[in-house]
Amino acid sequence: MRTYRELFRTPEFLPFFTTVSVQVAAQTAAGLALGTLVYTATGSPLLSALAMFGPSLAQVAGALTLLSAADRLPPRATLTGLALLFALGTGVQAVPGLPLWAAFTVLLGLGVATSLGGGVRYGLLNEILPQRGFLLGRSVLNMAVGTMQILGFAVGGVLVTALSARGTLLVGAALYVVAAALARFGLTARPPRATGRASVRETWRTNALLWSSAPRRSVYLALWVPNGLVVGCESLYIAYAPAHAGLLFACGAVGMLTGDALVGRFVPGRWRARLGAPLRLLLAAPYLVFALDPGLPVAVVAVVLASVGFSASLLLQERLMALTPEELSGHALGLSSSGVLAMQGVGAAVAGSVAQLTSPGTGMAAVAALSLAVTVALAPGLRAGRGRGAEGRLQKEGSPRTTETKETTTS
Repeated sequence: MRTYRELFRTPEFLPFFTTVSVQVAAQTAAGLALGTLVYTATGSPLLSALAMFGPSLAQVAGALTLLSAADRLPPRATLTGLALLFALGTGVQAVPGLPLWAAFTVLLGLGVATSLGGGVRYGLLNEILPQRGFLLGRSVLNMAVGTMQILGFAVGGVLVTALSARGTLLVGAALYVVAAALARFGLTARPPRATGRASVRETWRTNALLWSSAPRRSVYLALWVPNGLVVGCESLYIAYAPAHAGLLFACGAVGMLTGDALVGRFVPGRWRARLGAPLRLLLAAPYLVFALDPGLPVAVVAVVLASVGFSASLLLQERLMALTPEELSGHALGLSSSGVLAMQGVGAAVAGSVAQLTSPGTGMAAVAALSLAVTVALAPGLRAGRGRGAEGRLQKEGSPRTTETKETTTS
């Protein structure tokens, strides 16, 4: 599968794509509104960063307790229920006079639920698309995320000015309701991918199995840590340029959209292995310029260039799927998503803490330098695992591998 026409002709992909797009729009507008609300009330870069990205820290709790359910729940019903849960939580955050601790409690609860949603969502994508269509489908979803973030941050900024931050939160809640309706009436009722009872014990067992292979460990760490630290840079946009934060977020989405379009559709397979390392370095390097507190034009260029580097995640996700059996794809992708989001929360906390003691520009440059150091440290493990997909594939305890091998040339 190499064309967008083939992709959108695949049954169920269009309603799936639309559901994800609306949810991203809701999350983007609501996140900007809540970050603005907290910064206005407290003047704290740390609390503002945590308001937008802190819920990702709760992904750790979800990844350790809920992920075994990702392959053991019916996807349509689960996605519908989670969208309604987010609508409720976002509506609660808009209540006037809600204490700060209560707003953060709701955020953490939604963060735990998000870990399950990521596994169910991307496990379903792996079912909807044929094996060779995953990279293209994932890239299109990332492009949708970029587009919806551009619109969400742009429209969200207008709504925050026109309706207030609380009014924008209510708009986000309404969009979550729309996403729930799209999932319920647009997707086919499918049975769970795996049998058995979901439990904390089963979650831990499967996490241990997924983590047991050195090639997969390298892929997971490369997906989680550098990406999360760079999002720490993004979490300081409001503190760095309060009047232009929406523009910086939108420009970051443009860069991500560009990178995903190029890598997902136009880069031939023989080039992917060579591009992985440069893209991972590009993800953080431009943010070093923020140590000089550049003006808005230079900041915009740096943000766009760095965001192109997010496309490295596409190559790593394709490689992860080549190392994982289909019946555990939801759990594996959920663990990947949860780890990424958890590290985003860590990155926001680290960047916010540095900014609290120094300045927003210094905080952005510091976490960018740390991201580069981690990327360089992980490079030998990724090179060593290249081409060892057959060795690294997850084996069920006591049973042979039965699913077909997926071809991959990623690094």
